[in-house]
Amino acid sequence: MLTSKERAALRSQANTLETTLMVGKGGVTEAVVAEAENQLTARELVKGKVLEGALMTPREVCDALCQSTGAEGVAVIGTKFVIYRFSEKKQEERNMTGRAKRKTLSAAKADPVRKGQRARRHAAQAQREQRNAYFRQQAIERAIEREREKQLRKG
Repeated sequence: MLTSKERAALRSQANTLETTLMVGKGGVTEAVVAEAENQLTARELVKGKVLEGALMTPREVCDALCQSTGAEGVAVIGTKFVIYRFSEKKQEERNMTGRAKRKTLSAAKADPVRKGQRARRHAAQAQREQRNAYFRQQAIERAIEREREKQLRKG
């Protein structure tokens, strides 16, 4: 069962949809139900239209399709109706593309000024570490030299 907020969100998404399901004077036949099944599996949200020659009202068509496909009626306005059913296939597509598309950069990574500052800071830190390693090595070598000199004086 859809909540009113979910129904409103689906109605707003349906505004831009093209009408893809047509119900004629034959009413809700097996072919119409099969086509609705296919579209619901592929798209989740289907917009349909009841033609003037049909013997059923758009509300009756919507209810019959919902009952036979397991979908939920979102809206019926004039001769058009919108039905919705969750689709695992569509969810998998969203999961596959959603991770790559929704990955956003933080403000620090997106800002070129901060990026430059970070690069300069990193370079300066690397230079300090290199300089400290050099002086540490020089201190060790001097200490070893002093120890040798001490050994030579005593010996």
